Amino acid sequence: MFDFLNFHIAQQWSEFNFITAMLVFVVYIFIDALYSGYTLSVAGHKPYAAATMGSLIYFFTALGVISYTQNYLYIIPIAAGSWVGTFAVVYNARKHSIKKNITEK
Repeated sequence: MFDFLNFHIAQQWSEFNFITAMLVFVVYIFIDALYSGYTLSVAGHKPYAAATMGSLIYFFTALGVISYTQNYLYIIPIAAGSWVGTFAVVYNARKHSIKKNITEK
């Protein structure tokens, strides 16, 4: 069993393309930024923005699914891109919220 698993992992690494991985990483940064914007749009009752972002999320997510169904190692840049995208949006929202609170006082 372990021989088969080692062969399978070695085969996945041999088919792994770092350019594709970077593209998937960047796309998932964008997707997570869209998710954050989508949530803010829904909470702010902005139907056009929320609907547009929702459709873009599904479109770009499909690209990721196609990538990792061909090679499960692409899940690594997907997870990393997701983390970076969420962090960037929340960090910037917090930064703007703090600036807004300072200027209102």
